[in-house]
Order: sequence, then structure tokens, then C-alpha cells
Amino acid sequence: MGNILIKEKQIVVPGEILAEGMDFLPANGAFRENDKVISMRLGLVSVNGRLIKVIPLAGKYVPMRDDLVIGKVQDMNYSSWFIDVGYAQDAVLNMRDATSDFIERGAELSQYYDIGDFVAAKITNVTRSKMMDITMKGPGLKKLVGGRIIEVTPVKVPRIVGKQGSMISMIKKYTNCQIIVGQNGRVWVSGKDPSDEHLAVEAILMIERLSHISGLTDKVKSFLEKHKGKMEDVQENTNFQGERK
Repeated sequence: MGNILIKEKQIVVPGEILAEGMDFLPANGAFRENDKVISMRLGLVSVNGRLIKVIPLAGKYVPMRDDLVIGKVQDMNYSSWFIDVGYAQDAVLNMRDATSDFIERGAELSQYYDIGDFVAAKITNVTRSKMMDITMKGPGLKKLVGGRIIEVTPVKVPRIVGKQGSMISMIKKYTNCQIIVGQNGRVWVSGKDPSDEHLAVEAILMIERLSHISGLTDKVKSFLEKHKGKMEDVQENTNFQGERK
């Protein structure tokens, strides 16, 4: 029977033994040597059933097919837009993937997406040389109007989203904000009240900063409850003072 030597979300170093025996299997960031599963990198341990992987604490975005990304329009020509997704090469958004509308030949493409616009898009193809095609056709894919864009470490995105979206759903609930998290480390936050946006951003940055600790969900929840309560108290006092006039 196998013996696991580390805890979930524990920080490990290269060469550290994670488990002994054949019951556990190495995934990303780990390898097997005889009957031992060993870490390949400095990172955070994630155990999923029999699989053990090590998530790096830092690292640049590497594009993959089906990734949801937030990109910025950098340039365009007569048939395409070139979108910065935080990688060495821009992604290409062709007219056929840009909108369900029929675009006439020679149309002014800036009426759809202009230089400087941010979009939530999906990667449809990545070549061996890491050239990317993206699409705007699909649920939740759109031009991002208003709100604010923040950048986080791409490898921290799974922690920010949480299991089955639990962490980001909690932030949405407490702040009443629309939030889209790109796997390239860009996050769009949009709320009716700037103070709600600010609280959502602070919570997201808190998760990024403390992603290596256990019990993070409870800490974030306490943070949101505490600061949301303060905001409501201020609002009540403002309303009360207004009523007295």
C-alpha cells in the first residue's frame, strides 16, 4: 500500500519525495523513480485521487487550445485583428470568428473591435510554433466594456477560480460584480459601484498572494464579510444623514 508524504497545497522543492509505493501516480511537475513519486519543481502540491502534481509558484503563460483568455487588440488589417494575450506572439482573430454578423468586404473593422479594446476570447488552435487562432463565438465571449483589468500570475488562476468555480463565485456573490478570469492571467472585473469593484480586486489579489496556504477559502470569506459590512455601514450612515436634512 502506498504512503503519501506530503499534504495538499504543501510547498515542495525539486527532488523532494512526495509519495512511496505504486498506488500514487505522478502528473505535471512530478516523476517516478522506482517506487517513489518525486517533485520536479518548486511549487504547490495538488492531490487528486491517485494523481499527484506540482503547480509552479511562478511562470509565464503558455497558450493551449480551448483556453479562455482576455486579450487586447494591438493591430488589424483588412481581414483580421491581432490580439495580445500576454504571450510572445499575438493571437489572430479572423473575421469569420469575430462576430455572427455578416461583415462586408472592405468594411471598417474598427467598428467591431478597435485598437486598445479588451476582449474575452477562446483559443481554437495553437501551432507547434505557438501561433494562435482565437474566436469570439461562444458563451461569455465578448468585447469587455467598462470595468477594470488586473493581471495575476497565470499559474495562480486555478486557485483564484477555485474548485468548480467556487472561489470566484463567492467573490461575485459578495461584490455583485461580473468577473471573467482568463487563463492567461488577466481578470476583468465590472460592478455598478466602484467600491464593489475595488473589494473584488482586493480579494483576487489576496488569493494570488496567499495561494500557497491552507484554509484560504475561509480567509477570503472573512475578508469579504468584514469589508462588505464596513461598506454597508458607511452607506447606512450616509442615507441616515441624508434623511435628517
